[in-house]
Amino acid sequence: MISGELPQTLDPSVQHEEVVEFPDNRLLIDLCGEFDRNLAEIEQNLSVQIMRRGNQLVAVGEEAPAKEAVAVLQSLYERLETGKTVEHGDIDRELRMGGSDKGTGSRDGDQLEMFKGGTVEIKTRKKLVEPRTEAQKAYVRALFSKELAFGIGPAGTGKTYLAVAAGVSMFIEGHVDRIILSRPAVEAGEKLGYLPGDMKDKVDPYMQPLYDALNDFLPGKQLAKLIEDKRIEIAPLAFMRGRTLANAFVVLDEAQNATSMQMKMFLTRLGEGSRMVITGDRSQIDLPRGVTSGLHDAERLLKTIPDISFSYFSAKDVVRHPLVAAIIEAYEADT
Repeated sequence: MISGELPQTLDPSVQHEEVVEFPDNRLLIDLCGEFDRNLAEIEQNLSVQIMRRGNQLVAVGEEAPAKEAVAVLQSLYERLETGKTVEHGDIDRELRMGGSDKGTGSRDGDQLEMFKGGTVEIKTRKKLVEPRTEAQKAYVRALFSKELAFGIGPAGTGKTYLAVAAGVSMFIEGHVDRIILSRPAVEAGEKLGYLPGDMKDKVDPYMQPLYDALNDFLPGKQLAKLIEDKRIEIAPLAFMRGRTLANAFVVLDEAQNATSMQMKMFLTRLGEGSRMVITGDRSQIDLPRGVTSGLHDAERLLKTIPDISFSYFSAKDVVRHPLVAAIIEAYEADT
């Protein structure tokens, strides 16, 4: 909104102006976006008006939202100064963070060193992955600082996506030799019958979300070669028995569908030089009635061990379509 009129939602008696100046006019154009769509998104979310005066942007509205709008604009401009672009997801992240995610560390060099007070982001071959909420930010830090980390919360909060991204980052930087991704092969409330094909054909439908995540982070030919060489393995949880997983980044997804015995078996596979991440959603247990979820037992038994981290997510951390958060909140309210 670039006109001089205040939107109807703003009360002229409480309007407050916050002015911020941006020296590089080229970057300012990128900050505003095509047809000022970036400014419009910030205006809509914070109920402010943003006006342009030369190389200045003025946020008008109630004092707190106006200050927040300026903080978001400054963070996005700093992002542009590093040579990055500003997309919808970047604006969404800054709005969730209140424009406060401005790390002080170097963006180059080793990922593990960078996290010691630096910007929280994950570098992969195809893209840079940045957490969009404070809970995601804390979770990513845990992924790089703890040998065993749990991510627990509803669908769409980035638990598995961020874990796989961290695994790829640690793999390409040489901190681990292999990536092992696993899930319990449990049907989600429906019987799929006898699937055709060999064992890989039968279990691949259960593993597809893990393939989807990997495809986001690694070029197709490189991913295929790494899978062929077994440097990246995607396998059902039942295939983990009897193995010792050394120098590997190991992810167990949908852990709420592991039994207590399966969870104990999996956790005791942790070998020298490895990291393990367990993700799950306690509201989506597909185990037969009367069977205790291994995720529930692990949380109860291991929560007091200092070297194990537990990260929790809620509907406000959902980064899929906004309706997903509303759906989750509606179901939670009915329980």
